Amino acid sequence: MQILAHAQELIYQLLEGMPSPYQQQSLKAMLALFLRAQGAPLPEHSDLKSASALSRFLTVYTWSVRQIIRQMRQAIREALQRHRPRGRRPHLQVILDMTTLEKRGKFKAYANLISIFHGKRGVHVVVLYLVVGPWRVPWSFRLYRGKGHPSAAQLGLTLVRQLPKWLKRAFQVRVLADTAFGSVEFLQGIRALKLHAITGVRYDRKLSDGRQLFQLHKPGQRLHLKDLSYPVTIAWFYLQRDGHQKRSKRYVLSTAPLKASTIVWWGRHRWQIEGFFKTAKHRFGLHRFGQQTLLGLYRWLVLSLVAFILAHWGYLAMDSGALPDWVVAATVVLEAALADVLVTLLLADIERKRPLLKQQGIDVQINRCKI
Repeated sequence: MQILAHAQELIYQLLEGMPSPYQQQSLKAMLALFLRAQGAPLPEHSDLKSASALSRFLTVYTWSVRQIIRQMRQAIREALQRHRPRGRRPHLQVILDMTTLEKRGKFKAYANLISIFHGKRGVHVVVLYLVVGPWRVPWSFRLYRGKGHPSAAQLGLTLVRQLPKWLKRAFQVRVLADTAFGSVEFLQGIRALKLHAITGVRYDRKLSDGRQLFQLHKPGQRLHLKDLSYPVTIAWFYLQRDGHQKRSKRYVLSTAPLKASTIVWWGRHRWQIEGFFKTAKHRFGLHRFGQQTLLGLYRWLVLSLVAFILAHWGYLAMDSGALPDWVVAATVVLEAALADVLVTLLLADIERKRPLLKQQGIDVQINRCKI
């Protein structure tokens, strides 16, 4: 229950940071939408505020997104510090990947952010995701702007550089990333930060002696890649993706001198971020924004990630060994921190069903209340 009290305190801080009671109500309404965990937190689905009011909250009114991010990170720091066991520093998985928030139509305010990447049209987001023990934290993100701008690997390296010092002191950091982040520039940058990375690597990547990776027969060898100034360890494993019958061979490199089995173990853990992407999109509406301003887009993404973190805390509070039921987990947080919102939603549902109740001879008297 301690984590629920922590979530409750965080929500109160977020509300207190709003500049007016009206905007506090709008933030409550937006959190209630996201914490339905149904995947469609659109303003027109709100029973607490009108769609136009929530649209103005996201795109017009003055309130600080940076302050919300700072409050979230401080709350995460306090939670992780309480989790940290005594003795040897636990491993912190810093996972990098890029996902596409698919969009149709025209968005003139940020048309330069919408492009086609690997056959998908939309806004492409590089995310830094933290995993330590049972905790899952989307820590930061950057928007990929396409050719002529920083690559996904360069954006990922920037995100790693911006990790706070307290994280590096408290945990043993392992950077896990996809093949797109296996560039020489990225690996050299991670080494300059005195960190180790385990990334995917193309099967035809060249070694300093002219051979290619697919010509290797023994995993766990310490080798020099072309243009890389220090040796790396190469391993591989076979992966079967959803909907594909054949297994594909995936190559992984480690900048640390680890055994092949250990590299494969870490390499497989990179896929945890794929589960997060699916949950964030299909439960917390990460890709469902329709705002016509860049500020509205930015605020939407931040609030969606806040809702995921709160629901994840609700799941941890349940202390269940089963896979997360995100609706139940989100409801746990709503009941603990936004009980007045739940009551208002219940009354609105009764009001909608009043004609049906009258047909059955049931008369319900409702005294309206405000959140």
